[in-house]
Amino acid sequence: MDLAVATATELVGMLRGGSLSSVDVVNAYLERIERMNPALNAVVTLDVEGARRDAARADAAHAAGALAGPLHGLPMTLKDSFETAGMLSTSGSRELESHVPERDGPTVGLLRAAGAVIMGKTNLPEYAGDWQTFNDLWGTTNNPWDLSRTPGGSSGGAAAALAAGMCAAELGSDVAGSIRVPAHFCGVYGHKPSWGIVPGRGHEPGPPGKLAKVDIGVLGPLARSAGDLDLLLSVVAAPETRDRTAWRLELPPPRHERASAFRVAAWLDDDECPVDSSVGDVLQGAVDALARAGADVDDRARPGFSLHETRVVFERLLAPVGALMTPARFTRIQALVAARPPADEGSESSVDRFRRAEVQSHWEWMEADEARARMGAQLAAFFSDYDVLLFPVAPVAAFPHDRRPERERTIEVDGRARDYIDLEVWMALAGLGHLPATVAPAGLTRDGLPAGIQIIGPYLEDRTTIACARALAGLIGGFHPPPPIPI
Repeated sequence: MDLAVATATELVGMLRGGSLSSVDVVNAYLERIERMNPALNAVVTLDVEGARRDAARADAAHAAGALAGPLHGLPMTLKDSFETAGMLSTSGSRELESHVPERDGPTVGLLRAAGAVIMGKTNLPEYAGDWQTFNDLWGTTNNPWDLSRTPGGSSGGAAAALAAGMCAAELGSDVAGSIRVPAHFCGVYGHKPSWGIVPGRGHEPGPPGKLAKVDIGVLGPLARSAGDLDLLLSVVAAPETRDRTAWRLELPPPRHERASAFRVAAWLDDDECPVDSSVGDVLQGAVDALARAGADVDDRARPGFSLHETRVVFERLLAPVGALMTPARFTRIQALVAARPPADEGSESSVDRFRRAEVQSHWEWMEADEARARMGAQLAAFFSDYDVLLFPVAPVAAFPHDRRPERERTIEVDGRARDYIDLEVWMALAGLGHLPATVAPAGLTRDGLPAGIQIIGPYLEDRTTIACARALAGLIGGFHPPPPIPI
């Protein structure tokens, strides 16, 4: 089997059936990492001895008829923001360059309990704070489709490693697209779960040991098939540790399995954040494929509020999350805001509006939270008429590396420069609504770059968005590996 294209589901089946050993699969991935990672810089920490030891234990347990769980013997890597016992866990920051946790975070523990073999960690921007992947500790990660371009962020190393076939599956995190953008840029699958269904502790940022839940932010899988997302979600979706005394989590089955049964709303472009035509054409092709298959597609349906309203409320909810990730950042932002006079809301740039929101008062945040609740009620009504809402992931495909200060960065949409922060806009709806969102490969742009489509569904109906992604793959194909990487 070609491990570069094999799905986790296929590998688990072969491991369980005895036609593959975990040791053989681990060794094959380690060889592939050794050969390909120098060009990509996706994997930043490897535990070779530990991976081989755990794989040998998995094989011995299999021979004794004692399977640990649904991922028994499956080799994985993890985004380097997860506290992982005995392994460097740096979040891409020199402040944590020697940080080796004594225990796994709860979600990593769930993966190990299900039998996963953790081989190492993948790169991210410092403290998961960018839509590109570079930092002063580990350097820059390249996109396997074009080494001159970013794989996205913040789970950029995760998506690049998957696309290049250096691991079977990945665990990422997402607050403003950190799973979804890399999946889109690298041509793999990613799932942002409904908020609250995957334990969030043991993730950096915030600082190591932080106990409070983070609003909007979620942990979720990246993989090479929609079925893999379902498999991994079944492992990591669970109550927080202290809630397990009384709470149980039972996600409903998908509303449909066949493409022809889905009621689809499509919102593929908007003046608030125009989508480059090379990306838009790919997304329209995916929607057209669903329509030809018999799905009921409505390209005018909207949930009762605009994309601009979504963006403004999302910024007010998101900004404090990022500002409080590190005390140094909060202090810096507070000083910047204090030095600026109040701005006229109509003339304030999106960047200034976001920075001001980072130090808003608590009552201002509560006002935004009430707006979210009202929008959530509108979304619930919307999803009584539609099963899924199809969205772009980002206005552009993967762009060239840009290490300038964020205020100086732009993205190019059909030849016109747009603010870099526009990358947040199509992320906002699923984030503020705490909704599940699955990214599925939709095809290649005119420049030969991957484009993914974002499938948003009702709160807690994660299996519906994943099922739609699976149905779409049956129509247009799923994951395709990138061209050979110069090594």
